[in-house]
Amino acid sequence: MGWKAAQKLIHHWRILRGDNVMIIRGKDRGETGVIKRVIRSQNRVIVEGKNLVKKHIKQGQGHEGGIFSVEAPLHVSNVQVVDPVTGKPCKVGMKYLEDGTKVRVSRGIGASESIIPRPEILKIRTTPRPTVAGPKDTPVDLVLEKTYDAKAGKGLPEL
Repeated sequence: MGWKAAQKLIHHWRILRGDNVMIIRGKDRGETGVIKRVIRSQNRVIVEGKNLVKKHIKQGQGHEGGIFSVEAPLHVSNVQVVDPVTGKPCKVGMKYLEDGTKVRVSRGIGASESIIPRPEILKIRTTPRPTVAGPKDTPVDLVLEKTYDAKAGKGLPEL
């Protein structure tokens, strides 16, 4: 990727995987769907069941060949998040609540200024956290051991 293309990358994404979006440009204009995948390196998203293209796949070892319909990526500027209250496409803004939590809010003409909830699919971890200590994990008693005393100066390396 060249430096010009790198400058145009979106740094603060407001559209997330699992969001309900409406396609505002292209052959599927006006249709709604759920974001299946976000490709941040290209500013593109894949919407479930939309923007289908025919792909010719050659037969190989272990798989059949033929013509398949696959979802092609859409540029992020061609989709908008659907307002949860009105059901119309809207822009997404950020807002801090009284308790300090940062939430996404619907913005724009005809938007309800309501909170857009975080998709449930993002709360599920793809790989669960390990509950049992592995062979490369440091034991808890070594982690909690105090090796430096600031007042006595003990634990400083000899220089």
